[in-house]
Amino acid sequence: MFQLDDNFLQQVVLGDLPADQKQAFLAYFREQLELRVGTKLSEGLSDAQLSEFEAFIDRNMEVTNQWVATNAADYQNDQVYQRLKGGAPETASENDILAEYASLRWLSINRPDYRDVVAATMEELRQEVISNKDAILGNNQAA
Repeated sequence: MFQLDDNFLQQVVLGDLPADQKQAFLAYFREQLELRVGTKLSEGLSDAQLSEFEAFIDRNMEVTNQWVATNAADYQNDQVYQRLKGGAPETASENDILAEYASLRWLSINRPDYRDVVAATMEELRQEVISNKDAILGNNQAA
């Protein structure tokens, strides 16, 4: 998909930021991306759907386990689950992996356009950064 790293900063003409400010900017960008994507994906969803999805994010395992049992009982054989499990950090619990899997499966059912929404939102934010690079760098130099 995409990586928020030094290459991204080069693409948006912010590659010359000091290392500590690069990390702060990337964290801010990621936060803004998540907020905007979440807002767009929630449009048109019912309160019940939003609550169900939030349960995965909040690691409410009662809701997560029930949803998985109903909608993806054979999850352990799903390639998506296997990739998540194989790529998870050692510190990730089985519950973390299952909740992440449930959120991805839920999105594929309830918002099958979610990848397009993420890509479009990423591009919007990228263009905003490019358009405001002088202000961003100016604020950096004044600080």
